[in-house]
Amino acid sequence: MDSAEAADSLLELGRLAETAGFEVEGELVQNRDKPHGGTLIGSGKLEELKALIASTGADTVIADNELNAIQAFNLGKALSVRVMDRTEIILEIFARRARSAEAQVQVELAQQEFLLRRIPVTESQQRFKGRANVRGPGEGHLHLRNEPLRRRIAELKRKLDTIQQRQTRRGGIRHPWPLVSLVGYTNAGKSTLLNALAGADAYVDDKLFATLDTKTRRAWLAPAREVLLTDTVGFIRNLPHSLVASFRSTLDVAVQADLLLIVVDAAYPCVDDHISVCHTTLLEIGAHKVPYLLVLNKCDRGTSDHAVLHLTERHPHAIPVSARTGFGLDILKRAIIEELMKHGEAWSLPPASQG
Repeated sequence: MDSAEAADSLLELGRLAETAGFEVEGELVQNRDKPHGGTLIGSGKLEELKALIASTGADTVIADNELNAIQAFNLGKALSVRVMDRTEIILEIFARRARSAEAQVQVELAQQEFLLRRIPVTESQQRFKGRANVRGPGEGHLHLRNEPLRRRIAELKRKLDTIQQRQTRRGGIRHPWPLVSLVGYTNAGKSTLLNALAGADAYVDDKLFATLDTKTRRAWLAPAREVLLTDTVGFIRNLPHSLVASFRSTLDVAVQADLLLIVVDAAYPCVDDHISVCHTTLLEIGAHKVPYLLVLNKCDRGTSDHAVLHLTERHPHAIPVSARTGFGLDILKRAIIEELMKHGEAWSLPPASQG
């Protein structure tokens, strides 16, 4: 990660912290070839961090890197404050935003799996690791301590599977309209675009991960040209794998779509990084082969014509729009119709849609 990307990642971490209800009091950057095994940042930076905590009165430290169990334990002990990492802060935001039964189960499953990974490995386990048929003295105790977590994880997986099977049965009827899924970086304006295209009333807020639940609405792009528009949970760099796994059924909407609208914030300085994260996440969930249109949203929000021109030069097929003002939406609707027809989609015309 270069310095510009690291700075942007740290800025984003600050936004995540604010979204979770924290107030950012300061920041500290450590440049290392590789993380320190015991504390992530090493003894020198640890002393600097202690001084920063003392001067600001901060009661929580959030690391942009993922912490292992030993690093989290050592930092918490040395600093005497709560220590979190990017994964944990995202999990906390998801826990606050989950509304549906499925989202709540998905988030709790990811949290329980995170807690299980955070239980430190004992010294005896480290000593005996890799030797067959040898039980370390601490294994029995740890196994007993972990067992309630493992049982809860198994229970949540069964519950999630039941919910998803029920939804699969309900969704087994093939709709006569193409399915268009809105995907993209969190806070890029997907819900606003859904509302603008479908005349919907999806919840909108200028925060990261404002909504977690999938929303589907019918939208008329032109006479006899109706589609189902689906909004999904936002992407973010280093999205925890546990969340990707837990929310796989939600993200499967993108895999099953006839067309993806990859929505990004054109006004964001590092928009190309966001586009890259979107493609990486789509590859991870298996949606990378679905046809897509790149939508450059928020072209009314401090984005100069010069900046948009450079963006469209790098991405010549991208479509500049403003979901808030309606700019470019007619062009986007025509592009959606053309792209669907190019890939062989046809519209059935049920009685309710004709006339």
